Amino acid sequence: MPFIVDFWHWWVLGVGLIIIEILLPTFFALWMGIAAFITGLFLLLFPDLSWQYQLLIFALLSIVSILVWRQYYRDHPLLSDQPNLNKRGEQYIGRIITLQTPIVDGVGKIKLDDSTWKIQGVDSPVGKKVRIVALNNVVFTVESID
Repeated sequence: MPFIVDFWHWWVLGVGLIIIEILLPTFFALWMGIAAFITGLFLLLFPDLSWQYQLLIFALLSIVSILVWRQYYRDHPLLSDQPNLNKRGEQYIGRIITLQTPIVDGVGKIKLDDSTWKIQGVDSPVGKKVRIVALNNVVFTVESID
């Protein structure tokens, strides 16, 4: 006897996907969970819907909802009053520091708060003031302040 898929199977799948989204925020499982709920609703309204059409509806709704969300998120990014909160290095951009060690051959290092960072810039002696202008991976780019 073949396994019959009822509307509530899709709803259970939807709940499972939303639980996965809560535990592992991916923004994909949420939209797939919603697609599963809607597929279950289609099956509730049209009980003779074959499993192939159910799977097709689920796949199309999942893809469309994920693509619509990505486009919406790209056009309306979340704004924050502290956009660099978890970007420690970027918080230092624009800061003026006095060199404790010289920049030799375009490379040096600085101590900021409790960390030592590599820097690159024009050769400069100890005591020279520089401004941090960019961060490339974990290396700051600095420019001399005259």
